[in-house]
Amino acid sequence: MFQEKIYTVNSSYRESMVIRGYSFGKGDPAACILGSERGNEVQQMYICSQLVKALKELEANGCVNAGKKILVVPVINALGMNVDRRFFGVENQDINRMFPGKEHGDTTDRIADGIFKVIKEYSYGIQLTSFYMSGEFVPHVRMMETGYQNASLANLFGLPYVVIRKPTPLDTKTLNYNWQDEMTAAFSVYTNKNDTIDDRSARQAVASVLRFLTRMGIIRYESHSGYISHVIMEKDLTDVHTLSGGIFKGLVSPGEDVRYGHALAEIIDPYEGFVKETLLAPTDGIVFFAHTEPLIAEGAIAYRLIHRLHE
Repeated sequence: MFQEKIYTVNSSYRESMVIRGYSFGKGDPAACILGSERGNEVQQMYICSQLVKALKELEANGCVNAGKKILVVPVINALGMNVDRRFFGVENQDINRMFPGKEHGDTTDRIADGIFKVIKEYSYGIQLTSFYMSGEFVPHVRMMETGYQNASLANLFGLPYVVIRKPTPLDTKTLNYNWQDEMTAAFSVYTNKNDTIDDRSARQAVASVLRFLTRMGIIRYESHSGYISHVIMEKDLTDVHTLSGGIFKGLVSPGEDVRYGHALAEIIDPYEGFVKETLLAPTDGIVFFAHTEPLIAEGAIAYRLIHRLHE
């Protein structure tokens, strides 16, 4: 294992922020794995730390294949981690909306540019990330529909689902999109936690990444075969919106089967305690995403369901 500086953010008033990477093996840039770009992505940082630990052992046992280099970058937004803020700096900017970056732009532009110059040559890019909405997911792999995406490769992670998202103009500034634009096969891996650690889903994510690296001939590692992934388009998910705001009491969790008319959650009046609204399942399906915050706004997405096409 070799520790290297990916990028340094210098400061006149405090210690410089150094973004560090850990490389394994030598040769062609085969796979790059990135962890938390946001200050609350503790689960993603933890998963990367466990990958560093596993790859260090595999390399010591000669299990990184010759001519293959793996780079792991556990934390990008270390400043956000230190001050417990999701986005970076006083500008409160999302680094994952700044790619490919600018060498002479704002701080987040320069961070994105410095990182991207290092990682854009890798054949496979794996980003451990979180969603813009607070909540929990069924573990899955997500890809942008850029014309370069390959769902067959995403299946090799062995996670329950592969989700393909049609990009919006805002998505063109994300790492996943720009990686694909540089002909890197890019994948975003989601688990069911962000700002807390869930060891079970973390182990599942670590196993999925090692499984993918094995199947692509980058490492030698004995792993279980995982799931036969089901490929879904994000536009085909059924969103369940609230009609009222208030205290949110969820009744189902990601991965649960629900039937049409099944009670999903209750919205409770924060002053008088009565149930303002009961959210009902609009279709038979599987809970893919669930809101988990104690409060919810009117019109918010509380659940996303995978529509059941057949028995």
